[in-house]
Amino acid sequence: MTKELFLNDSYQTMCKANILSIEGDKVILNQTIFYPTGGGQECDIGTFIQEGEVFDVFQVKRESGKIIHFFKNAEQMKLGEVTAEIDWERRRGLTRHHPLLHVMGAVVYRRYGALCTGNKIYPRKARIDFNQLQDLTEDQYDEIVIETNQIIEEGHPIKYQLISRSEAETRHGLVKTAVNLLPPTVTEIRLVNIESVDEQACGDTHANTKEIGKMKLVKVSTKGKNNKWLEVELV
Repeated sequence: MTKELFLNDSYQTMCKANILSIEGDKVILNQTIFYPTGGGQECDIGTFIQEGEVFDVFQVKRESGKIIHFFKNAEQMKLGEVTAEIDWERRRGLTRHHPLLHVMGAVVYRRYGALCTGNKIYPRKARIDFNQLQDLTEDQYDEIVIETNQIIEEGHPIKYQLISRSEAETRHGLVKTAVNLLPPTVTEIRLVNIESVDEQACGDTHANTKEIGKMKLVKVSTKGKNNKWLEVELV
Protein backbone atom coordinates (compact mmCIF):
# COMPACT_ATOMS: atom_id res chain seq x y z
CA MET A 1 0.00 0.00 0.00
CA THR A 2 1.24 3.49 -0.87
CA LYS A 3 2.09 5.70 2.10
CA GLU A 4 0.11 8.95 1.72
CA LEU A 5 2.56 11.67 2.77
CA PHE A 6 0.13 14.49 1.94
CA LEU A 7 -2.08 13.44 4.87
CA ASN A 8 0.46 14.67 7.40
CA ASP A 9 2.04 17.61 5.55
CA SER A 10 0.23 19.71 2.96
CA TYR A 11 3.39 21.76 2.39
CA GLN A 12 5.74 18.97 1.36
CA THR A 13 6.49 19.46 -2.33
CA MET A 14 9.07 16.75 -3.05
CA CYS A 15 9.94 13.24 -1.93
CA LYS A 16 12.07 10.25 -2.85
CA ALA A 17 10.05 7.14 -3.64
CA ASN A 18 10.31 3.74 -5.29
CA ILE A 19 8.23 2.70 -8.29
CA LEU A 20 6.52 -0.57 -7.37
CA SER A 21 4.68 -1.20 -10.63
CA ILE A 22 4.24 0.15 -14.15
CA GLU A 23 1.22 -0.95 -16.15
CA GLY A 24 0.48 0.92 -19.36
CA ASP A 25 0.21 4.59 -18.41
CA LYS A 26 -0.21 3.82 -14.68
CA VAL A 27 2.52 3.98 -12.04
CA ILE A 28 2.31 3.04 -8.35
CA LEU A 29 4.81 4.24 -5.72
CA ASN A 30 5.63 2.99 -2.23
CA GLN A 31 4.92 6.52 -0.97
CA THR A 32 3.64 9.71 -2.57
CA ILE A 33 3.06 13.40 -1.99
CA PHE A 34 0.56 13.52 -4.89
CA TYR A 35 -3.04 13.95 -3.76
CA PRO A 36 -5.47 11.84 -5.86
CA THR A 37 -8.76 13.31 -7.01
CA GLY A 38 -11.32 12.75 -4.26
CA GLY A 39 -13.50 14.39 -1.64
CA GLY A 40 -14.46 17.03 -4.20
CA GLN A 41 -10.83 18.17 -4.56
CA GLU A 42 -8.87 17.98 -7.81
CA CYS A 43 -5.64 16.01 -7.92
CA ASP A 44 -2.09 17.29 -7.84
CA ILE A 45 0.01 17.27 -10.98
CA GLY A 46 3.79 17.50 -11.27
CA THR A 47 6.84 15.47 -12.29
CA PHE A 48 8.89 12.35 -11.62
CA ILE A 49 12.65 12.52 -12.18
CA GLN A 50 14.50 9.26 -12.82
CA GLU A 51 18.15 9.08 -13.90
CA GLY A 52 18.04 12.67 -15.14
CA GLU A 53 14.87 12.18 -17.22
CA VAL A 54 11.73 14.21 -16.39
CA PHE A 55 8.27 12.62 -16.67
CA ASP A 56 5.05 14.63 -16.36
CA VAL A 57 2.28 13.43 -14.05
CA PHE A 58 -0.94 14.63 -15.68
CA GLN A 59 -3.47 12.89 -13.43
CA VAL A 60 -3.63 11.06 -10.09
CA LYS A 61 -6.56 8.85 -9.10
CA ARG A 62 -7.45 6.21 -6.56
CA GLU A 63 -8.43 2.89 -8.15
CA SER A 64 -9.37 -0.16 -6.07
CA GLY A 65 -7.77 1.49 -3.07
CA LYS A 66 -4.48 2.17 -4.87
CA ILE A 67 -3.08 5.61 -5.76
CA ILE A 68 -2.33 5.66 -9.49
CA HIS A 69 -0.07 8.25 -11.15
CA PHE A 70 -0.75 8.66 -14.89
CA PHE A 71 1.88 9.41 -17.56
CA LYS A 72 1.90 9.61 -21.34
CA ASN A 73 5.32 7.92 -21.46
CA ALA A 74 5.32 5.60 -18.46
CA GLU A 75 6.93 2.83 -20.53
CA GLN A 76 10.18 4.83 -20.50
CA MET A 77 10.48 4.51 -16.72
CA LYS A 78 11.62 1.49 -14.78
CA LEU A 79 11.12 0.04 -11.31
CA GLY A 80 13.25 1.71 -8.67
CA GLU A 81 13.90 5.13 -7.19
CA VAL A 82 12.42 8.38 -8.45
CA THR A 83 12.14 11.93 -7.18
CA ALA A 84 8.50 13.04 -7.13
CA GLU A 85 7.64 16.75 -7.14
CA ILE A 86 4.21 18.39 -7.20
CA ASP A 87 3.20 21.62 -8.94
CA TRP A 88 3.24 23.80 -5.81
CA GLU A 89 1.21 26.70 -7.21
CA ARG A 90 -1.62 24.34 -8.04
CA ARG A 91 -1.42 22.65 -4.61
CA ARG A 92 -1.31 26.05 -2.91
CA GLY A 93 -4.57 27.06 -4.60
CA LEU A 94 -6.23 23.83 -3.49
CA THR A 95 -4.95 24.07 0.08
CA ARG A 96 -6.23 27.65 0.37
CA HIS A 97 -9.72 26.93 -0.95
CA HIS A 98 -10.30 23.75 1.05
CA PRO A 99 -10.02 25.20 4.59
CA LEU A 100 -12.02 28.19 3.35
CA LEU A 101 -14.94 25.81 2.79
CA HIS A 102 -14.45 24.32 6.25
CA VAL A 103 -14.68 27.77 7.84
CA MET A 104 -17.70 28.78 5.76
CA GLY A 105 -19.37 25.45 6.55
CA ALA A 106 -18.86 26.07 10.27
CA VAL A 107 -20.31 29.59 9.99
CA VAL A 108 -23.40 28.41 8.10
CA TYR A 109 -23.90 25.49 10.51
CA ARG A 110 -23.78 27.74 13.57
CA ARG A 111 -26.10 30.32 12.05
CA TYR A 112 -28.62 28.09 10.28
CA GLY A 113 -27.98 24.46 11.24
CA ALA A 114 -27.35 23.43 7.62
CA LEU A 115 -24.93 20.56 6.94
CA CYS A 116 -22.33 20.55 4.19
CA THR A 117 -23.08 17.58 1.93
CA GLY A 118 -20.43 18.05 -0.74
CA ASN A 119 -18.00 20.38 -2.44
CA LYS A 120 -15.90 21.00 -5.53
CA ILE A 121 -12.42 22.41 -5.04
CA TYR A 122 -10.23 23.82 -7.81
CA PRO A 123 -7.00 25.85 -7.68
CA ARG A 124 -8.82 29.14 -8.34
CA LYS A 125 -12.37 28.61 -7.11
CA ALA A 126 -14.57 26.31 -5.06
CA ARG A 127 -18.16 25.33 -4.36
CA ILE A 128 -19.80 24.14 -1.16
CA ASP A 129 -23.17 22.35 -1.04
CA PHE A 130 -25.60 22.63 1.87
CA ASN A 131 -28.58 20.48 2.82
CA GLN A 132 -31.65 22.13 4.35
CA LEU A 133 -30.35 25.68 4.02
CA GLN A 134 -33.30 28.03 3.95
CA ASP A 135 -33.66 30.89 1.52
CA LEU A 136 -31.49 33.75 2.76
CA THR A 137 -31.47 37.46 2.02
CA GLU A 138 -28.56 39.24 0.39
CA ASP A 139 -27.72 40.79 3.76
CA GLN A 140 -27.63 37.35 5.41
CA TYR A 141 -25.22 36.08 2.76
CA ASP A 142 -23.09 39.20 3.27
CA GLU A 143 -22.96 38.44 7.00
CA ILE A 144 -21.76 34.89 6.26
CA VAL A 145 -18.97 36.28 4.07
CA ILE A 146 -17.95 38.88 6.66
CA GLU A 147 -17.78 36.34 9.50
CA THR A 148 -15.92 33.82 7.32
CA ASN A 149 -13.31 36.43 6.38
CA GLN A 150 -12.94 37.51 10.01
CA ILE A 151 -12.19 33.94 11.10
CA ILE A 152 -9.76 33.44 8.21
CA GLU A 153 -7.86 36.59 9.17
CA GLU A 154 -7.42 35.33 12.74
CA GLY A 155 -5.01 32.67 11.54
CA HIS A 156 -6.16 29.37 13.04
CA PRO A 157 -3.73 26.42 12.84
CA ILE A 158 -4.91 23.07 11.52
CA LYS A 159 -4.36 19.72 13.23
CA TYR A 160 -5.17 16.15 12.17
CA GLN A 161 -6.39 13.13 14.14
CA LEU A 162 -7.39 9.57 13.21
CA ILE A 163 -10.38 8.01 14.98
CA SER A 164 -12.61 5.00 14.36
CA ARG A 165 -15.72 5.41 12.24
CA SER A 166 -17.93 4.40 15.17
CA GLU A 167 -16.45 7.17 17.32
CA ALA A 168 -16.90 9.71 14.53
CA GLU A 169 -20.55 8.77 14.12
CA THR A 170 -21.25 9.41 17.82
CA ARG A 171 -19.12 12.50 18.28
CA HIS A 172 -21.90 15.07 18.60
CA GLY A 173 -21.27 18.70 17.79
CA LEU A 174 -17.88 18.11 16.20
CA VAL A 175 -18.19 16.38 12.83
CA LYS A 176 -20.34 18.59 10.62
CA THR A 177 -19.97 16.60 7.42
CA ALA A 178 -22.32 13.62 7.24
CA VAL A 179 -19.97 10.70 7.92
CA ASN A 180 -22.56 8.28 6.56
CA LEU A 181 -21.83 9.61 3.07
CA LEU A 182 -18.49 7.80 3.21
CA PRO A 183 -18.43 4.25 1.78
CA PRO A 184 -18.76 1.38 4.31
CA THR A 185 -15.19 0.28 3.55
CA VAL A 186 -13.90 3.43 5.31
CA THR A 187 -13.47 2.32 8.92
CA GLU A 188 -10.94 4.94 10.06
CA ILE A 189 -11.78 8.63 9.85
CA ARG A 190 -9.28 11.46 9.59
CA LEU A 191 -10.49 14.53 11.45
CA VAL A 192 -9.34 17.96 10.40
CA ASN A 193 -9.44 20.41 13.29
CA ILE A 194 -9.33 24.14 12.65
CA GLU A 195 -8.53 25.34 16.13
CA SER A 196 -11.54 26.92 17.91
CA VAL A 197 -13.52 26.93 14.66
CA ASP A 198 -14.47 23.52 13.31
CA GLU A 199 -13.76 19.80 13.15
CA GLN A 200 -14.73 17.64 10.20
CA ALA A 201 -14.03 14.29 8.60
CA CYS A 202 -11.74 15.05 5.67
CA GLY A 203 -8.82 13.43 3.83
CA ASP A 204 -7.67 16.41 1.79
CA THR A 205 -4.95 19.10 1.95
CA HIS A 206 -5.22 22.32 3.97
CA ALA A 207 -3.33 25.51 4.83
CA ASN A 208 -3.36 27.63 7.97
CA THR A 209 -6.35 29.98 7.65
CA LYS A 210 -4.04 33.03 7.67
CA GLU A 211 -2.74 31.92 4.27
CA ILE A 212 -6.17 31.70 2.64
CA GLY A 213 -6.65 35.40 1.97
CA LYS A 214 -9.97 37.15 1.52
CA MET A 215 -12.91 35.40 -0.10
CA LYS A 216 -16.01 36.53 -1.93
CA LEU A 217 -19.31 34.80 -2.69
CA VAL A 218 -19.73 34.60 -6.46
CA LYS A 219 -22.99 32.72 -6.95
CA VAL A 220 -25.78 30.94 -5.06
CA SER A 221 -27.75 28.18 -6.79
CA THR A 222 -30.80 26.30 -5.52
CA LYS A 223 -30.74 22.54 -6.18
CA GLY A 224 -33.98 21.01 -4.94
CA LYS A 225 -35.87 22.00 -1.81
CA ASN A 226 -33.64 24.00 0.55
CA ASN A 227 -30.44 22.67 -1.05
CA LYS A 228 -27.99 25.43 -1.93
CA TRP A 229 -24.70 25.54 -3.83
CA LEU A 230 -22.44 28.46 -2.86
CA GLU A 231 -19.62 29.28 -5.28
CA VAL A 232 -16.67 31.21 -3.86
CA GLU A 233 -13.39 32.73 -5.04
CA LEU A 234 -10.36 34.29 -3.39
CA VAL A 235 -9.69 37.96 -4.03
